[in-house]
Amino acid sequence: MQRICFVLQVKKERLNEYKERHRAVWPEMKNALRETGWHNYSLFLRPDGLLVGYLETEDFEGARAQMAGLEVNRRWQCEMAEFFVQAEGLLPDQAMKPLEELFHL
Repeated sequence: MQRICFVLQVKKERLNEYKERHRAVWPEMKNALRETGWHNYSLFLRPDGLLVGYLETEDFEGARAQMAGLEVNRRWQCEMAEFFVQAEGLLPDQAMKPLEELFHL
């Protein structure tokens, strides 16, 4: 099992709305994540907008590719893109770059 951690930057002026959106993640999006191998997926948000994501999966690139092929994910990513500081035209799931794991107990 791979443990994946990544960071993204949420626009500070959009923090409250971003939190609200994640209190009501679409059921079909949650199901898609589970079905494509995203386990123990969590998001943590710092007051300055630093978003830390964590998940466990057998194959991160495979799980990400499966999600990328789903219509529900395309809709979700397009709606969420406006919340992030990132390169123009890049969707949030494309900007997820796993951090190097240095230690695990």
